[in-house]
Amino acid sequence: MGDPAPALGGLPTAAPSTAGAALGQGKASESDEKLFAMLTHLLGIIACFIAPLVIWQIKKEESPFITDQSKEALNFQITIGIGYLIAMVLGAVSGGCLYIIVGPLVGIASIVFSILGGLDANKGKAYRYPFALRLVK
Repeated sequence: MGDPAPALGGLPTAAPSTAGAALGQGKASESDEKLFAMLTHLLGIIACFIAPLVIWQIKKEESPFITDQSKEALNFQITIGIGYLIAMVLGAVSGGCLYIIVGPLVGIASIVFSILGGLDANKGKAYRYPFALRLVK
């Protein structure tokens, strides 16, 4: 009865894994955990890597969920910063043409994925960005 449902071709599929720390394991209330985890993703849009770093440092002793999500958001914002640097180098090499294309794409990716992260964190689910350098562990 506990066997996973068969996938196409009759092979069993793995149960979905829960990434990151679970909600409710820290000193903070679940509503506070959801709020700060959401803020760490959303404030990254405005304050780049500073907001996730500050929230992580302030709340790391209170909640494994907030710690996990702030590290995830911090890694993503560092990756976005590197993306902007690459866009600037490409722009300098191409006379600005490539920056006009790559720069806005990096910005749109930052906004979209940060909002998705904030929505998932507000639901109490650990969010993993589809692309991020895992520099802070």
